[in-house]
Amino acid sequence: MDVLALKDVFYQYEGANRAVLQGVSAGFEAGRVYTIVGKSGSGKSTMLSLIAGLDVCGGGEILYGGADLSRIDRDKYRAKGIGVIFQGFNLITNATAIQNIVLSMNISGSLERDKKAYAYGLLDQMGIDRETAERTILKLSGGEQQRVGIARALAHNPNIIIADEPTGNLDKETEAEILKIFSSLAHEEGKCVIIVTHSTKVSEIADVILGIRNGQVSVVRERTH
Repeated sequence: MDVLALKDVFYQYEGANRAVLQGVSAGFEAGRVYTIVGKSGSGKSTMLSLIAGLDVCGGGEILYGGADLSRIDRDKYRAKGIGVIFQGFNLITNATAIQNIVLSMNISGSLERDKKAYAYGLLDQMGIDRETAERTILKLSGGEQQRVGIARALAHNPNIIIADEPTGNLDKETEAEILKIFSSLAHEEGKCVIIVTHSTKVSEIADVILGIRNGQVSVVRERTH
C-alpha cells in the first residue's frame, strides 16, 4: 500500500518551453528508502517540492493516504504528515539545538506534555547529548547540525521523511553515520524515506532508486521485499 503516490504528474515552470516533469507516476511505501537521481536540472528538486506540498502540479495527482494534495490543507500536511531535511540544515543559528526542536513542535501543534523532554529524547537518538543540545547551532559541527535537522524533521512524528542532498556538506565518515539513521528510520521505524541525491553512497542504502531523465521517472534498481 502506497503512503504517497504520483499519478501522471506534469509540471512546467512559467516561461519555460517544456515541462520539467512529463507524466510522472511513482509509488512510495512505508518502511522503504527511496533515492531520486538524475542530472542537474532534470527535475529532482521539483519533484521533491511537489511531494513536500510547496507547490502544486500542473496536471495529474499527488496522493497522500489517497487524498489529492491539491485539495487538502497543505500547511497541515507539511506540519504533520511529512518531515523535511535540507542540505543547508535551515536551522535557527542563534538558537540552541533543543530550542530548534521545541519550536518545531510548537509550530506543528504537538500535543506532547513535556516538549523539552521529548526533544532531548529525539536528539539522544540522533547521537546528540544534553551538553551539545544546549549549544547554539553556530557552535555545532556540520554533522551535528544535520543530526539536529533530522531530529527536527521527526519532532511531529511524520510517516514520510524527505531530504534534499542531506549529506552534500558532510565528510565521508559523517555521511555514513547519517545514512545509518535514514536506514533505521525506514527499516526499524517504518517510515517512508525519500532522498534526492547525487551521491552513489546514499543510493547504496536505497530499497528503490528512481531516475529522472527527459521529464520521465523510471526505476533504476529495486530490492525485493
